[in-house]
Amino acid sequence: MTAYEPQGATGRSGGSGPPGTPGADAVYDAVVLAGGAARRLGGADKPGVRVGGRALLDRVLAACAGATRTVVVAEPRATARPVEWAREDPPGGGPLAALDAGLRHTTAPRVVVLSADLPFLEEGTVRRLLDTLRAGDTHKPTPDSQDDSPARYGHGVPPDGVLLTDPDGRDQPLVAVYRADALRRELAVLASTHGGLGGLPLRRLVAALDLTRLSDPVASFDCDTWDDIAAARARIREHGHVLDEWISAVKDELGIDLDVDTGVLLDLARDAAHGVARPAAPLTTFLVGYAAARAGGGPEAVAEAARKAAALALRWADEDAAAEPGVADTAPPTTAAEPDA
Repeated sequence: MTAYEPQGATGRSGGSGPPGTPGADAVYDAVVLAGGAARRLGGADKPGVRVGGRALLDRVLAACAGATRTVVVAEPRATARPVEWAREDPPGGGPLAALDAGLRHTTAPRVVVLSADLPFLEEGTVRRLLDTLRAGDTHKPTPDSQDDSPARYGHGVPPDGVLLTDPDGRDQPLVAVYRADALRRELAVLASTHGGLGGLPLRRLVAALDLTRLSDPVASFDCDTWDDIAAARARIREHGHVLDEWISAVKDELGIDLDVDTGVLLDLARDAAHGVARPAAPLTTFLVGYAAARAGGGPEAVAEAARKAAALALRWADEDAAAEPGVADTAPPTTAAEPDA
């Protein structure tokens, strides 16, 4: 397996996912707001709270790993992947001041804006937000529209952004993608109107932008209280989630950025345990990983090493079966060559 090797100091180039997948060609930067007093957590270091073995901040950073540049607005700390750090002036000025500070470090035309307390946010959700925003680019003016008001989304002008809503339909402006020029424009207006951005609520920005809304009760779930943390930890340990969560946590811990067919590895472990001996399962999968790394790494190398090991395990099991009393060996006997008559 290959270790994580970022391109550049703050992220990796290009969009998220391989070419041809939704969102793969969307160039974007990410701004993650990781400050705040976390009063409802008793002042705990919320971005560092672990859910499923990973800090909340690292979980969010994994979801926006396709960003060209990732800016975290907070005091610097150790993270699972490289990021750029920013800070509002003065610290503690609120979300709009923090967003403005992070935005000053970005250059991409689209900016994904996230809070650092989203345990279930995934790359697929970020791609969905980006794809929805890009879809707005294809909307054309309605030729016979009787609407005399300024053109808005659906009448020729794409939206300023796309955000998620929670189960109650409330906007979640910190799980969103925005057009960077629209953010800069409205933040400048708010700063001019109010003499600065310190202390202003996010709803002032949301009200000034033309936004598309997507409902996603899972990805929009944020952790404001210890009850929220407990609920997130319980969900991650449910049968349908625990394996994927564990693999993601291990990859983060080991610095591995590699997607493989886990079904292949699980089948291999089953065959080794059943056909050889139970301890053979973990040892065999370890050797497969080592062999794949020696072969250059990558999903293909893992799949090939797993295929060879699985075939060996099946041959081993066949030999064991043939050795049992009353079971004939299926391999043809070896005989000496007879001389020609």
